[in-house]
Amino acid sequence: MARTREFDIDQAVDRAMDLFWRRGYAETSLQDLLKELSIGSGSFYAAFGSKEQLYLRALDRYASLQGGDLETVLDEETEIRTAVRKILGTLIEADLTDPTRGCLVVNAATQCADQPSAADRVNTAIRQVESLLAGALERAQTRGELSPDKDPRQLARFLTTFVQGVRVVGRARMGREFVEDALSTALRALD
Repeated sequence: MARTREFDIDQAVDRAMDLFWRRGYAETSLQDLLKELSIGSGSFYAAFGSKEQLYLRALDRYASLQGGDLETVLDEETEIRTAVRKILGTLIEADLTDPTRGCLVVNAATQCADQPSAADRVNTAIRQVESLLAGALERAQTRGELSPDKDPRQLARFLTTFVQGVRVVGRARMGREFVEDALSTALRALD
């Protein structure tokens, strides 16, 4: 008779995500994961298959959470500049508060670029941000907040690239003045 699973998969993925986020993929061993999740290797392999498969699930979870947060802000704020400032300001504050964490997607892009499955997840997460921003920019253009000569898709790609760059600069501990100046310049792209 098969034993029933005695741990919550979603909570385990969240805990693994946090561990990968803090330590990185390569620096997180199977033993680290087993200890963090408080499970044995048999349960681990039965639930996740491998460290890489758990990492991919953690990346998916992170992208889902970040995408949901982004979508919420873009849907809540009525003015696009306010929404973009809020999104970027939140990221800047998070990086200034804890520059060692950064963004799990950026970390994956720099640490796991040679792993096709991780690279695919990074690409998907970045495209999700681009799509959400493009949709919000199109709505803003319809409301007259964005000049008709602006291309929402191009602006979305610029802002998506800027977001990723802000996360890298945050890890480099460039400081508030540096990132606030960059943010002011980025927001002028919406004028």
